[in-house]
Amino acid sequence: MTPGPRIAMVAGEASGDLLAGLLLGGMRAVWPQLQAFGIGGPQMAAQGFDAWWPSERLAVHGYSVELLRRLVELLRMRRQLRTRLLDAPPSLFIGVDAPDFNLALEADLRAAGTRTVHFVCPSIWAWRADRVDKIRRAADHVLCIFPFEPELLAEHGIAATYVGHPLAAVIPREPDRAAARAQLGLAQEGPVLAVLPGSRSAEVQYIAPAFFEAAALVRKALPAIKIVVPAVPVLQERIAASVREAGLQGAVQIVTGQSHTVLAACDATLIASGTATLEAALFKRPMVIGYRMQPLSWRLMRRRQLQPWVGLPNILCRDFVVPELIQDAATPAALAAAVLGWLEPGAESAARVAALQQRFAALHDTLARDTPALASDAIRQVLQA
Repeated sequence: MTPGPRIAMVAGEASGDLLAGLLLGGMRAVWPQLQAFGIGGPQMAAQGFDAWWPSERLAVHGYSVELLRRLVELLRMRRQLRTRLLDAPPSLFIGVDAPDFNLALEADLRAAGTRTVHFVCPSIWAWRADRVDKIRRAADHVLCIFPFEPELLAEHGIAATYVGHPLAAVIPREPDRAAARAQLGLAQEGPVLAVLPGSRSAEVQYIAPAFFEAAALVRKALPAIKIVVPAVPVLQERIAASVREAGLQGAVQIVTGQSHTVLAACDATLIASGTATLEAALFKRPMVIGYRMQPLSWRLMRRRQLQPWVGLPNILCRDFVVPELIQDAATPAALAAAVLGWLEPGAESAARVAALQQRFAALHDTLARDTPALASDAIRQVLQA
């Protein structure tokens, strides 16, 4: 059998690992003998990826302060990876998200003659517009997950392809709430609130206390509500501690992973800003987006914000279709009030939920494409160029 290309990849965090795992599956359909290696996680490993470092090593919360604490380690890792790839150049390098780590590495490899692809356009339309020049130097091609991005990149002389968002093909258009509740051991009737305080350690540190205090207030208003939290194993104890501090011990069901099952089962979610908010939108679930970070990091990030929205559902809908409560606004009382706005009985609340679900269904249709096939075809063209 003809040997496949040697593809080096770097994916940061759980979301990047998921995207890269789907991409690897598509590439293996084209090149069964593909060799893939670099920095990745369990989803990539399931596709035969050789992880020289785990993707979780790239997880950094915030904009400045937390990054500085890890800067030496990250620079050492990138330097070692760069040397290894320059000594034995791959057929192609694919940087999956993690632009702070990947763009400089891509630029060095591209300058040395290695073709490069960046998967997931950095959010130059939301903040950090200064990254445009970095992208132009770094990437031969950009794979975009949102439909408006290729035109924006083309204005700056950057080749790009819209490949859809992989999650839109994975998440069903009509989630099976009954099956999800049965899987979690929840009653079919009665309200369920999903609480997702983030998948990073620092997110749990800054966000979880306010989220669970808010959940306690929601439970006081709606005593019959069930509260479910999907958590990565390494953060379960810290989440459990926040639950206890909020006086919710015994009232919250913490499950390992299963975020999609939890989102399918719930009536609404209190959720940290990030990729999970798009997942919640694809599950057609009402949500309240909250976020907190180290104060200096927030001040630095806010100065570079280019749009009035922070959450992906609002950015993509170009409207505040769901509440956003960020930093000082993310008080337990405000979060709880916003959640109750979705859950309280009555025709007005039901009408708001139905209208939101229609918006999210239209968004789902826009994002659903055969991402692995489209991305693999674009990568094939880059390799043949």
